[in-house]
Amino acid sequence: MLATAEALGILLAAARRVEGVESIDTLDALGRVLAADVVSPLDVPPMHISSMDGYGVRAADLAGASAQQPVTLTVSQRVPAGHVAGPLAAGTAARVFTGATVPPGADAIVMQEMASATDDGRVAFEAAPAAGEWITRQGADIRKGSVILPADTRLTPQALGLAASVGCAALDVVRKTRVAVFFTGDELTMPGEPLKEGAIYNSNRFTLCALLAKLGCEVTDLGIVPDRLDATRETLREAARGHDLILTCGGVSVGEEDHVKPAVEAEGRIAMWQIAMKPGKPLAFGAVRRGGGGERESEGEGGEAFFIGLPGNPVSSFCTFLLFVRPFILRLAGVGNVAPRVYSMRADFTQKKGDRRNEFLRARVNDAGGLDVFDNQSSAVLTSTVWGDGLIDNPPNHAISAGEIVRFIPFSELMR
Repeated sequence: MLATAEALGILLAAARRVEGVESIDTLDALGRVLAADVVSPLDVPPMHISSMDGYGVRAADLAGASAQQPVTLTVSQRVPAGHVAGPLAAGTAARVFTGATVPPGADAIVMQEMASATDDGRVAFEAAPAAGEWITRQGADIRKGSVILPADTRLTPQALGLAASVGCAALDVVRKTRVAVFFTGDELTMPGEPLKEGAIYNSNRFTLCALLAKLGCEVTDLGIVPDRLDATRETLREAARGHDLILTCGGVSVGEEDHVKPAVEAEGRIAMWQIAMKPGKPLAFGAVRRGGGGERESEGEGGEAFFIGLPGNPVSSFCTFLLFVRPFILRLAGVGNVAPRVYSMRADFTQKKGDRRNEFLRARVNDAGGLDVFDNQSSAVLTSTVWGDGLIDNPPNHAISAGEIVRFIPFSELMR
């Protein structure tokens, strides 16, 4: 069995950004990946602006102002945000508002709370401001010609706002990754259908399709495939056409009814199988040959669609998706840094014996700032994934003592 780090390295080394770029409205680009750098065509702000409601002045005109000897200036102009400011005459002040252009000649803003306006259009100051006070300089945020968002950035709400701040109405993004997904098992039943004896509801279909949608994939759900080699091979051939990745759930272990691995070997190749992790050992990676028509037949590396086979237990499929499928899909989409942030946190529990495999324990942050673990860490207990806030990455053969610092990966990092 491969170590988790080695297995992830194999997947990421094989992944290449999918071909195809499209220009879309910036408003519609949330979660997409930039195909090219965004370079600012202007300074932001594009002029000196006031950071406060107040008065634009020449600092030298207020030299020596004090409570005992206030300096009074005539208000020569009023400058709301979005309006043009005229030059400031010496010995006068300009009434300005937050975000307004600083009049040429003014070198400081005095907050309105620090000034006393009179009814005759004058204003008194009891202190001299420092030059540059409460002025946001032109280009203080962004300089013209600078790269504000590099290619391979996955666009967040704040990134969209940044692009809009330099006038980008559209962005060039990598096309969506096309994923075909199917589920194996004669015991699987869809919610809403009668649950026969020996059957279970197909929770994995809902979990995995939602995770794929969260990653912005173009998903083809091929549903439940019978536990037969011929049916599995036929579905693999269908899934390979027009897709970048085939994702399966179940049927990758070594039982007589586990047909996915031999089916992939017949229709393509297996490059990796079984990982030394708990939960999730029977994870497979490889590729399926494309063939037989379809306008997308030639797309993809080497005429193949990548293949990842997940185990059927719900927690196993959930964890292996987050730790392996998610970074692989992000790399296909062109994202550079696909590693989640890992936090060092205190364990407020004891686990007297470690497993020979790399364990990923479902854990929750408690009110004391430490970590508790779910009582039942079975790969069949999906409740633990809803109860928990993330996964403790526990090395092989490592017992955990209360108070020890452990590696914690929040679900918020694994699902963004």
